[in-house]
Amino acid sequence: MPLYEASVFPAVIFDIGTAYTKCGFAGEMGPRYIIPSQVKNRQGETQNVWDYKNSKELYENLKEFLKHLYFRHITMKSQDRRVVVCESLLCPTVFRETLAKVLFQYFEVPSVYFVPSHLTPLYTLGIGCGLVMDVGYKEASVIPIYEWTPVLKGLQILPLAGKAIHQNLRVLLENSNNEAGDDKAAAVKRPPVDDLTEEVLEDIKVRCCFVTNINRAKQILAVYCGKEDSSKLPPSPPDVEYPFNGDSFLRISGRVREEACEILFEQDNEEMSLSTMILDSLIKCPIDTRRELAENLIITGGTCQLPGFYSRLQKELYDQLSKPRYSEKLKIQAFKFHQPPCIENYTAWLGGAIAGAMITLPGRSVSRESFMETNTLPDWCKLLEKTE
Repeated sequence: MPLYEASVFPAVIFDIGTAYTKCGFAGEMGPRYIIPSQVKNRQGETQNVWDYKNSKELYENLKEFLKHLYFRHITMKSQDRRVVVCESLLCPTVFRETLAKVLFQYFEVPSVYFVPSHLTPLYTLGIGCGLVMDVGYKEASVIPIYEWTPVLKGLQILPLAGKAIHQNLRVLLENSNNEAGDDKAAAVKRPPVDDLTEEVLEDIKVRCCFVTNINRAKQILAVYCGKEDSSKLPPSPPDVEYPFNGDSFLRISGRVREEACEILFEQDNEEMSLSTMILDSLIKCPIDTRRELAENLIITGGTCQLPGFYSRLQKELYDQLSKPRYSEKLKIQAFKFHQPPCIENYTAWLGGAIAGAMITLPGRSVSRESFMETNTLPDWCKLLEKTE
């Protein structure tokens, strides 16, 4: 029995993220298009698809957004192909159901398969067990998967992702501008930090910032906490000139480049960071699954593509594991990271493309006829489902 379905019309795969949307076809090695998750509303203003006041506004936004995808990028008839949607386990029900209404009622797609975005990375590796961390734009989430089943009590979520880096980067640039206020030549060249949009901050992050190693981070933290003298600061990385609007330059100091991403690893008042999320998730899992999960770590999301991210996260895990908070509860010897066969920012999409090419797709999908009769979707969080 073949594993994949041979079809003239492969399914369309959507991964609608908070910042970017990936779309393409089942069975392909990468998305055809990666575009911002933005749409123009009736007032002509550009807004994020996830920013809505009510279900009616969301319906109109999704309709215009998917119309843009179907007829500007994919350029095909929606009635001819099944749809696979990679969604988060915590996707709002109103978003999920409104998306289904748009696809079934307006675009008249034959069927829709909602597949968990934390499960699809395992499809790319062919394993059924792993601890999946998604570090995207708005938040970082960790969910253990064992025997293809999410362990929900191990779910961890924190707002430590790309947006947090952007906010920290803006603060650091403001402080850097204030420190250089006496330099008139530099002041002429510096654009106001308030003019930096999210798109510009993201570009600065991608082009200029990096994750420093744990030893330098500890030295910097010791100085800022007053435990060490400022002379103990490690040498600063070189400054860079970032071109802005074609007529000015923004000087980004080495300290800003190095410290912008520290927000991901600096523990807050509750001593939480990316590394503690993984360890806390392991503690909440059954004891006989912890070793296998720790040896199958999968990191997805665009933020984890920053230089030095993997090395720093691994060092942080071992450093936290040596502390009494975790050493008494976890007897783990090694953490091992998988390398998916694609770039991290579309690993979930690739898993959805694999799921969409399987012959089991029709049986797992919600058909248009079924949805039009009940006008509801099966939901894992509903304790009672009416079945006939």
